Amino acid sequence: MKRIEMKELKIGHLTAKVPIVQGGMGIGVSLSNLAAAVANEGGIGVISAANVGFNESDHHSNFLEANIRALKKEIAKAREKSKGIIGINIMVAMSNFSDMVKTSVKEGADIIFCGAGLPLNLPEFLDHSSKTLLVPIVSSGRAAKVIAKKWMDKYNYAPDAVVVEGPMAGGHLGFRVDEIDKPEYSLSHIVNDVVQEIKPFEKASNKTIPVIAAGGIYSGEDIYNIMQYGASGVQMATRFIATEECDASLEYKKAYVDAKKDDVVIVESPVGMPGRAIQNKFVSDVSEGLTKPKGCPRQCIKTCDYRISPYCITRALIKAQKGFIDEGLLFAGANAHRIKEIVSVKQLFEELKQGYSEAVMKHANL
Repeated sequence: MKRIEMKELKIGHLTAKVPIVQGGMGIGVSLSNLAAAVANEGGIGVISAANVGFNESDHHSNFLEANIRALKKEIAKAREKSKGIIGINIMVAMSNFSDMVKTSVKEGADIIFCGAGLPLNLPEFLDHSSKTLLVPIVSSGRAAKVIAKKWMDKYNYAPDAVVVEGPMAGGHLGFRVDEIDKPEYSLSHIVNDVVQEIKPFEKASNKTIPVIAAGGIYSGEDIYNIMQYGASGVQMATRFIATEECDASLEYKKAYVDAKKDDVVIVESPVGMPGRAIQNKFVSDVSEGLTKPKGCPRQCIKTCDYRISPYCITRALIKAQKGFIDEGLLFAGANAHRIKEIVSVKQLFEELKQGYSEAVMKHANL
């Protein structure tokens, strides 16, 4: 039986043959190797700019320059490995936000995905020759409207797409802990909300603004289901961790394969948002107050004060990425426990495509 393919995802002048964006994962989990592999399969590969220079020899002493240098290297390496679409994920909360945006634009990144805060001034970094597209990451229709209105009023620029991240996502969540399980904050509900809020800006700018759904998307059937609420594509992060091409250590990947449902928990973060991660010794130590940082050599997050912070998130993420699992933080989506093996990115895409096709046919026969 012929497989039913997913529709292409068009963002501005770019077209992804497969409507899957690989979510940005820092620190060092999604770099050029993973991003290029995803782009080669027709999706959108994304490099995380969060402390991307963590392996540079002067990362401690020259934080800003080390990260700029490393981001340039990762973009160049991704270009060498792929002719597909390469994006950069940049957190508004990072203290070097503007440097990372400027570098991404200068180096010709295809798209900048921007969350962990409202990127109200993002268009000011473009000039008439820039081809980089701008995509904010939001958690509500209200946030999408605020950003789009600001961009249109001040820069006459509408978002090229909007990523909507629901409460089942891994990493930092744009929700209070008491909102996470409420039906009105479900991904399907907020996707529909954002689609409606964005329509006036599509009309005003005379361009299509696709909405991309994120947070807990695991299978091809999940992709089909969320598209029924108006999503034009999906962003997936956790599923790409357990791939051969993921830039993290093998020990890191195995932690997701071994995780059980009860191991995926909500944790507090120095960023000031709740986060979802895999339970381990580090998370237990955090809850017992045993991880207080003694200083801050980088000041990588604008809102972080090491004197009251529960732990150093940069150190915790680097430790995990390098395979020191008990000493690190492993952000994970709510469906991380469903991962059972490490596969290639190509295998994962085939699985998702097949699952989507089967979902289309199943619903057509109902």
